[in-house]
Amino acid sequence: MLPKFLLADNSLETPETIFVVHTETPRFIIESDIDDFWSNQQIHWIDGEPGDEELIAELVEAAEEFLEKEFENEELLDEEEDE
Repeated sequence: MLPKFLLADNSLETPETIFVVHTETPRFIIESDIDDFWSNQQIHWIDGEPGDEELIAELVEAAEEFLEKEFENEELLDEEEDE
């Protein structure tokens, strides 16, 4: 079973950009600056944009929560390595 979200980057071509990939229908990729993910987003719809604005807002919020947890986990791992 695939995870619901994946992190991706293309550091050679866009080193300051991060991508969050939603693997379930409707599939999409959120592209944004690494430093300001929450205010500079571009959504690329793979399955076509759903017409339901509430659904879109819920999906984007879930992607943002996923990214926050990933960043928190990375910070914890960095702290463990420093000890």
